[in-house]
Amino acid sequence: MFRTLVADDHPIVRQGVAALLGATDDFDVVGQASDGLEAVALAAALQPDLVVMDLRMPGLDGVAATEAVLAARPTTRVVVLTTYETDDHLLSAIEAGASGYLLKASPEDELLAGLRAVVAGQVALAPALAARLVGSARRGPTPGARDDNPLSPRETEVLTLVAAGCSNPEIARRLFIGEPTVKTHLVHVFGKLGVGDRTRAVTLAIERGYLPSDRRG
Repeated sequence: MFRTLVADDHPIVRQGVAALLGATDDFDVVGQASDGLEAVALAAALQPDLVVMDLRMPGLDGVAATEAVLAARPTTRVVVLTTYETDDHLLSAIEAGASGYLLKASPEDELLAGLRAVVAGQVALAPALAARLVGSARRGPTPGARDDNPLSPRETEVLTLVAAGCSNPEIARRLFIGEPTVKTHLVHVFGKLGVGDRTRAVTLAIERGYLPSDRRG
């Protein structure tokens, strides 16, 4: 079971998420935090595998709390669970090191699927945000995008689908290529970015402006 910490300043939401996870066979809720400072302290004390983090909390917001948790324990995975779905909030969370960005309005099965994807080493984005990110990639670079992107157009498309939470077989189906080809593209991406996993590749690509983002919202 994955040791999980739930951080949210709204008791009903926090307890509801904890109850949902506690009813599963794979998540063990070891603590609950009512603000960002408490989340950082409990993460240090409990050393959870996963932190489900609210974005807006008193004392220390979810972005700052995420940075602090991961600075102390890099192996912990953080998923932001929020009502905010703008690109600025998304990028701030990803830049802080979050492995997922999910919405509180998500159906329970969608939320659980996202959390399970994250503890499995993948990136999880709310479907609405993922669709917008993929759509932006298909439209091409946005104004002001970096022109020193070392990734090829196909590598960028593959990594965009990784950011959307797609597995290698799903990427292969969407791009009409073989799964070994997807793996080859990811090996090239990892080499060019100097990273060793999918989550860090997505995070670094967003930080450097290599992945397009739709900032219209």
